[in-house]
Amino acid sequence: MPAKWTPESWRDRPIRQVPDYPDGSALKAVEERLRGFPPLVFAGEARQLKAQLAKVADGQAFLLQGGDCAESFAEFHPDNIRDTFRVLLQMAVVLTYAAACPVVKVGRLAGQFAKPRSEPTETHDGVELPSYRGDIINHIDFEAAGRAPDPERMVQAYYQAAATLNLLRAFAQGGFADLHKVHRWTQDFVSDSPAGERYEELADRIADALAFMEACGMTADAAPQIRETEFYTSHEALLLTYEQALTRCDSLTGDWYDCSAHMLWIGDRTRDPEGAHVEFARGIKNPVGIKCGPSMAEDDLLRLCDLLNPENEPGRLTLIARMGADQVEVKLPPLVRRLVREGRTVVWSCDPMHGNTVKSSTGYKTRAVDRILREVKGFFAVHRAEGTHAGGVHFEMTGQNVTECIGGAQAISEEDLAHRYHTHCDPRLNASQALELAFLISEGLKDERGAADGRVAAAF
Repeated sequence: MPAKWTPESWRDRPIRQVPDYPDGSALKAVEERLRGFPPLVFAGEARQLKAQLAKVADGQAFLLQGGDCAESFAEFHPDNIRDTFRVLLQMAVVLTYAAACPVVKVGRLAGQFAKPRSEPTETHDGVELPSYRGDIINHIDFEAAGRAPDPERMVQAYYQAAATLNLLRAFAQGGFADLHKVHRWTQDFVSDSPAGERYEELADRIADALAFMEACGMTADAAPQIRETEFYTSHEALLLTYEQALTRCDSLTGDWYDCSAHMLWIGDRTRDPEGAHVEFARGIKNPVGIKCGPSMAEDDLLRLCDLLNPENEPGRLTLIARMGADQVEVKLPPLVRRLVREGRTVVWSCDPMHGNTVKSSTGYKTRAVDRILREVKGFFAVHRAEGTHAGGVHFEMTGQNVTECIGGAQAISEEDLAHRYHTHCDPRLNASQALELAFLISEGLKDERGAADGRVAAAF
């Protein structure tokens, strides 16, 4: 049996991907201040998300999880938040229409500030400095003062997350998400693209359906789901000093929740069953995700399931496969079969971004849209073959008109990357490319639904 969990029990475990703060007393002072701040999200909201993810695990809904690779202080602007939110709304509409099932919308927003690094330091022109680990830890500019980890950045991250959440709640509940406005969600640079044109055709059909419903007396007043939506936040629980400081005991249940986000996930680099990150996650009651790369072994995955979801609670655990386009149909099936055989209830989601990252000939880190789409196709093919539910997708995107991923209908080339390459870390899909992905997923969901209907018919 694991030892008794407390919010600080992770501190006794080996830990990776953490900064070395030069001033320990300053770090403790910031942690104490954060412990006195209001929670960013509430335990009841996290329980509500878990209930919706339970429907995903049961094949009755689909998880759409996306947003920034790494949020930055410099690019913090309401227009950027709005544009990312509305692309997610567009994707959700495409998927809901195709799958005829609810889409659970979770943003990589309001907390995705820390990033794991391959090496603790980097060297330029003979100068070695700490690696950039995200704006919550240090500065992206390569200079000694800015690269020193600064605990005060956690306070700035908290305030930015609070402001972002405030705006997201207003967008979700204040009329911006009204389905009558589906045409207005399209940005100018997307409208003339093939994905934008296809979306406009879909929006016309939705407008016709809404007009019919209103003629039958089904208005937004009678069905508030037409004018508002539920939207949740998530990020990688990497900087555990920040996560612990925002962990609270729920007054209604006595359970502990990490109130920095509704959902947290553990990265492929920090999923050691004996490590600090797994120890922290096993005690909080939020929905939790695990990134599963090609090195994930069946026994290791089963042990992680035992630690993080010992009661096999539906909606508690999301497994985010990030295998790469060339390996997904080889590495994923044994994991799926093992968990089915062991009777484990999980959400299977696909991260088609991280396994397909390369360096371009022009020196930029990038991802090819065709490989991203190929991994999604492979993910759906695996679940179709195994008779399981391809439950979601997890991707890095932005509503901005960036040129960070090559290919797609816009035919962005390696030479185009320099035009609008704004990411602080990994390359993101732009709005047009994200819509392309949504239409591909919609085809996979249609196929899955058809296969399920066929199995039901065969049973009779």
